[in-house]
Amino acid sequence: MKAKISRSVIPRLSVYYRALISYKEGDVVSSRTLSELTGYTAAQIRRDLTYFGQFGTPGRGYVVGDLKKEILKILGIDKVWNVALIGVGNLGTALLSYKGFHEQGFNIIAALDSDPKKIGKKMGGIVVGRIGDLKKTVQKKNAQMAIVTVPVAAAQETINSLIKAGVKSILNFAPIRPRVPASVELINIDLSIELEKLAHFLGNKANIK
Repeated sequence: MKAKISRSVIPRLSVYYRALISYKEGDVVSSRTLSELTGYTAAQIRRDLTYFGQFGTPGRGYVVGDLKKEILKILGIDKVWNVALIGVGNLGTALLSYKGFHEQGFNIIAALDSDPKKIGKKMGGIVVGRIGDLKKTVQKKNAQMAIVTVPVAAAQETINSLIKAGVKSILNFAPIRPRVPASVELINIDLSIELEKLAHFLGNKANIK
């Protein structure tokens, strides 16, 4: 479907999918049930799904197996995506060890770092390569996505190198906002900012009625 979809819809679809995991494939759930599980209104859920087609039966609900399959297709995770991880520090190492990526169709096929002490070592089942071989590694292993967990000073250069290597989707954990061309999808995750939101909430909780 080519209709313009709000970017806020996609994260909600991921939430809907996770809410369905505990049900059997043949179960039927209503938008009201999904509302109770996710916190979104039943009307919002129906509206989000209608962007992509007509799912379920009015007055009855959605067959879990069918809806899960459709959401996977919409999210693009009904296939396997090859991911390169750049920066094998504490966060990078933790991400390499996370099994959930593979279960969701994200296959980390390369891990690169600039530290000679890490290069050649096996971490999370992957032998760490040289960041200087980024372009060759990304292209040889057909990495369509990349996760960047390098220090701030190296983030822009690393992302530039990934773009030159042909990577079009990047998840950046370095606490800066790198510049990328419009053809590249970049998502920035700054854990400090998220903690600051929590700190603000706690600090002002007494003033919230």
